[in-house]
Amino acid sequence: VQLQASGGGSVQAGGSLTLICAASGRAFKNYGVGWFRQAPGKEREFVAAINWGGSTTLYADSVKGRFTISRDNAKNTVYLQMNSLKPEDTAVYYCAADESLYLIHSIVVLTTSYEHWGQGTQLTVSS
Repeated sequence: VQLQASGGGSVQAGGSLTLICAASGRAFKNYGVGWFRQAPGKEREFVAAINWGGSTTLYADSVKGRFTISRDNAKNTVYLQMNSLKPEDTAVYYCAADESLYLIHSIVVLTTSYEHWGQGTQLTVSS
């Protein structure tokens, strides 16, 4: 499966934005998907994950209550709705997928749990 992230941009603090992860491949509906982000000089960090059917989601504490991950398997797409954005949310955001992803926190937070990665999309939040 190939992934392409889009939807990034510049927004003021308190604003909202939705990132899109579009996938190619008929089997995408079988893949768990995660969003990660990487700020300059920092390591890539977990943001959110969703299981293949969309029934289970997990979030990093830093985004819980502000971000919502969802998916539309008919459109081979996963979304990350981001509200109440803060300057510290500024980063390059990546989506990743794996057919064997278990929605357990200790697993979804690891970059090594995902076989497929998309290119990043930049989000800049100004104060």
